[in-house]
Amino acid sequence: MQLSMWTYPWDIQDIGLETVERDLKQRAGLNMISLATSYHAGRFLQPRSPKRKAYFPEDGTIYFKPTAARWADLAIQPKVADVIGEGGDVLGQLVRRREAGGPGVSCWTVCLHNTRLGMLYPQAVTRNAFGDPNYYNLCPSHVDARAYVRSLVADISHGYRPDRIELESPCFMGFAHEYHHEKDGVGLTPEDDFLLSLCFCPSCLDRAAKAGADGEAARKLVAQWIVETCERAVPARRFPDFPAGGLDVFRPWPELHAYLVWRFEPVTSLVAELREVAHPATKVLVIDLKDGWLGGCDLAALGKVCDGAILCAYDMQPDDVGELLKAGRKALGAEKFLGTGYRLFYPEMSGPDVLAAKVKPARRPDIDGINFYNYGLVPAARLDWVGSALSP
Repeated sequence: MQLSMWTYPWDIQDIGLETVERDLKQRAGLNMISLATSYHAGRFLQPRSPKRKAYFPEDGTIYFKPTAARWADLAIQPKVADVIGEGGDVLGQLVRRREAGGPGVSCWTVCLHNTRLGMLYPQAVTRNAFGDPNYYNLCPSHVDARAYVRSLVADISHGYRPDRIELESPCFMGFAHEYHHEKDGVGLTPEDDFLLSLCFCPSCLDRAAKAGADGEAARKLVAQWIVETCERAVPARRFPDFPAGGLDVFRPWPELHAYLVWRFEPVTSLVAELREVAHPATKVLVIDLKDGWLGGCDLAALGKVCDGAILCAYDMQPDDVGELLKAGRKALGAEKFLGTGYRLFYPEMSGPDVLAAKVKPARRPDIDGINFYNYGLVPAARLDWVGSALSP
């Protein structure tokens, strides 16, 4: 079983590679490290760092040394994070350590969630039913966004040969995504958020039309519903069984339903292209959630075009984790990689017994891996919780 921990390169630089490796192997009982190789902005409390307690990473940068030739003709260009230029190529160090018997190396790669690039290339972002841009989300239908992510995955896999690449956000993102100082005075319901997240950019409308879906009719209906939401004095559920009811909720509106079914295509085809351009020795996995369909992820379809998935079991009780993994295995089939991910944050994980109970359903023979989030964001004592949860 591949046992890994999501880790930021600046944590390795601050704490030291030997200490990190010792923590992961000896304290947590892990055999792999999942390093952020492309990441977004944020504000992170750094309890472990001897250099700082708060860190604001650069937005939308990469954390490896790119091969210039792979990017020469692309409209969207990457930026190497300053911490890599100043502190060294952490990914390269990890790969060399792996060859000397160190932990396996996985590249945790944020694909389309990139506000810096969205601001620089607004023609390539998702747009709601009114044409408003979501700058934090490059669109999986846009040719330049797709080319950017293809080069990202090809460059990492051929340049470094990691054991695997974990794809985060190769899809459409929700409207409420903790953008800087988000404001909502209306009180959006879950379905309102979903409707506002639907992309009707020119690339999506054109791609949908070629597939026989009337995106413009769907756009008009969604825009009407959003206007009605904004005119209510207080929130009201339009679909009380959303999202549990899935796409069936929208069957009474055939054109919208058809557009939502089509919406899986750009995500699935993009992931297929990423598997094609990646080095054959590197597994390509999708990081997904229980309701991944909200972002256009069809797990069964994705399983046919890549090597598997890591399903995040955030905020789930043990029985729910078991059901998540059962459904994941059914969707992916017996031969594909299936892992799960746990967040070590308090109060979600309030003690070692809680973590052990939630990890237990993933310690079955048909589960291939477990990831934990996140090395530098939690106190060192929680590494011991992981080790205890994974002990025989």
